[in-house]
Amino acid sequence: MARSTTSTASTLTQTPFDFDDPDALVCGVDEVGRGPLAGPVVAAAVIFDASRPAIRGLADSKALSAAKREVLYDKIVARALAFCVASASVEEIDRLNILHATMLAMQRAVAGLAVAPGLVRIDGNRCPVLPMRSEAVIGGDATVPLISAASILAKVTRDRMLVDMHALHPEYGFDAHAGYGTRQHMDALRQHGPCLHHRHSFEPVRAACRTFGIAVREYASAVPNQADTLDQGGVLLRGGSFGGGAA
Repeated sequence: MARSTTSTASTLTQTPFDFDDPDALVCGVDEVGRGPLAGPVVAAAVIFDASRPAIRGLADSKALSAAKREVLYDKIVARALAFCVASASVEEIDRLNILHATMLAMQRAVAGLAVAPGLVRIDGNRCPVLPMRSEAVIGGDATVPLISAASILAKVTRDRMLVDMHALHPEYGFDAHAGYGTRQHMDALRQHGPCLHHRHSFEPVRAACRTFGIAVREYASAVPNQADTLDQGGVLLRGGSFGGGAA
């Protein structure tokens, strides 16, 4: 396996990872919800339990049907050594920007694990700052089973959140498009204006705010600090055989 790309920060001390130790814990991380105009960004972290049967059929969550994702979600939750699903809110997205908010959700997911991994493998081309080694894997959600599992947990969790949002705001059709900028969503935004779940830092929402005379939450592009990361309010679900079950 290729040596990892390491993230460093003056406030964090990294634990060396022994690539030759078969018992060293590896964690997969992925996010869902960077592109939508509404709703949080959600990230998941997963560590497999080597003593349990391998989960067949893992793949990029976007390539799976909703029904298949639900089946795999239950298997991952039942068989993982540890998992955590976390989010960054709409307010945090607007305060930090979507990139930093995504990194924050990933940090929360890893911090929420019941056991610390030695290596974190993350889908994409960059890693958040973490207190252990991390490796960015482009296309990892389709090629690395751990990352695929994280992708599925994040996707199912966020889709469920958007269905709940739809029950409160059915005029936007969140259950159909999960907050993405589809024609249906754009038409609803122009007709009804934004709701409290819309991201003011995204231009279509800002334009709708101006049309309806709604004050825009100012986009600050601030870097998240340690207090943001440790805010456990962003943790949505965690569990696994190491932690004694989901919570």
